[in-house]
Amino acid sequence: MEKELQYLGKALENPEPPFIAILGGAKVSDKIGVIRNLMSKVDSLIIGGGMAYTFLKAQGQEIGKSLLEADKVELARQLLEEAKQRNVKILLPIDHVVAMNRRPTRWCSRSRRPTDSGRPHGAGHRSEDDRIVLGGNFACPHIVWNGPMGVFEVPGFSRGTFKIAHAVAENVGAISIVGGGDTVSAVHGAEVADKMTHISTGGGASLEFLEGKKLPGVEALTDKK
Repeated sequence: MEKELQYLGKALENPEPPFIAILGGAKVSDKIGVIRNLMSKVDSLIIGGGMAYTFLKAQGQEIGKSLLEADKVELARQLLEEAKQRNVKILLPIDHVVAMNRRPTRWCSRSRRPTDSGRPHGAGHRSEDDRIVLGGNFACPHIVWNGPMGVFEVPGFSRGTFKIAHAVAENVGAISIVGGGDTVSAVHGAEVADKMTHISTGGGASLEFLEGKKLPGVEALTDKK
């Protein structure tokens, strides 16, 4: 637990810039608190997985039959505007795996996404500027990753998630913090778990910590009165 607080606490309180957060998963509603809290701390935010399509819809893009939280489109639009005002760069998928009946058929770009044939799952996420999480000239000292880029556990849909995993792992010298059961499974699946600085086992509690919520147990342990 001390290690959890050490790495997660530093990421939120005193991250060395540029600080990158990578968020995935199915629903925007599951990550609203995290996005809002991290918005004031990160330099760039990479959003992937099913939740990315609500943001793409908010930008006025065609998303076909992809997963969408229609009641969160306006919220996504507000978050995009807030990021712009804070000068936070939000990166969304530009390439997608098109599938019919969950069987991947081909890649398509953002500009040529089908409207009714097939089902873009977003599981093949490739970032518009994913070199920001790589080493070299784009070295990033602090990276927090929670949520896969899509249904990586289904054959044919792992490329985007695994590419992010390798990009984080290859960022030599960076403090890389990975949290969430699916994300932990993904870095193990990509065979790069041993290259991550810290793999959080906090589960939902670590997600609440990233939201900025006060955790009773942590508060009790750190109470110096």
